Amino acid sequence: MMNQPILCIGELLIDFFSNEVNTTIVESQTFTKKAGGAPANVCAAIAKLGGEAFFCGKVGNDPFGEFLYNTLLHENVHTDLLIKDSSHPTTLAFVSLQKDGQRDFVFNRGADAFLSIEDVPNQIFHKMNIVHFGSATALLPGQLKETYKKLLVDLKENNCYISFDPNFRLDLWKGQESEFIRLAYEFISKCNFLKVSDEELYLLTNEQELTKAVTVLHQFGAKSIAVTIGKEGTYFSYNGKSTTIPSIPVQAIDTTGAGDAFVGAVLYQLGKVNNPHNLSFDDWQTIIAFANKVGAKVCEKVGAIEALPTLDELENL
Repeated sequence: MMNQPILCIGELLIDFFSNEVNTTIVESQTFTKKAGGAPANVCAAIAKLGGEAFFCGKVGNDPFGEFLYNTLLHENVHTDLLIKDSSHPTTLAFVSLQKDGQRDFVFNRGADAFLSIEDVPNQIFHKMNIVHFGSATALLPGQLKETYKKLLVDLKENNCYISFDPNFRLDLWKGQESEFIRLAYEFISKCNFLKVSDEELYLLTNEQELTKAVTVLHQFGAKSIAVTIGKEGTYFSYNGKSTTIPSIPVQAIDTTGAGDAFVGAVLYQLGKVNNPHNLSFDDWQTIIAFANKVGAKVCEKVGAIEALPTLDELENL
């Protein structure tokens, strides 16, 4: 079976990046508009590599929503399940880098929070075998959170292959980390593939040793676990075996979206096998090695979706 359809659910939003360096948002005069949202980045990565990617989420019925809709179309993402909401504006995030290296962050949440279960047609359960939950905003209060949780249960009961990336953002969860952890474990307990950064791994488990922390997540139900560890590559654990799979050397300019590109590359490959539930450890090592290359290549350019490589660009790596 080739190119099984893959569904990514969550937020699609506008990131406004300050064009001034060493400044706050108050002081910034100009911003660059970029399409953002972790699951949308994953979706675009799958499509850019040649996979069949469907995005499910909500944007405002406004110029920003139109820009995001056009961005996904340009990347050959299926937009059948992208809803334009006339009652709420598109979600916006503003980011600048301060003098001490910290981010100045303002989040104006809008339409993405209002995806309801009624917005998602029942036929997706029959069409999609692989579904990715990977949203920085989906676990925040709102209809999207309840929709996310309901879809997780329904899709799992339908024997879908579940991918999850918690995408922890301190800017969104400061002071409420324990609530984030509690909600994340609902998805970890049901996921077949879990991708976390090393920082997320230690936050979620309260362990400081990598193998112990990974064991905790396996005990909660995660079947295969990829821990991205920057330029060192990825620590991967599955079915009682584990190893560190190296990345490739690159001149990193911007790491934005590298993790999403990694996940997209994993899912793209899972969509090309008959049954992703029955992969061997050797199969997984090949999959992760390829995904490491995709994640690394993204770091060579500025932006997330714009920096995603095609298969041709990866041929000689």
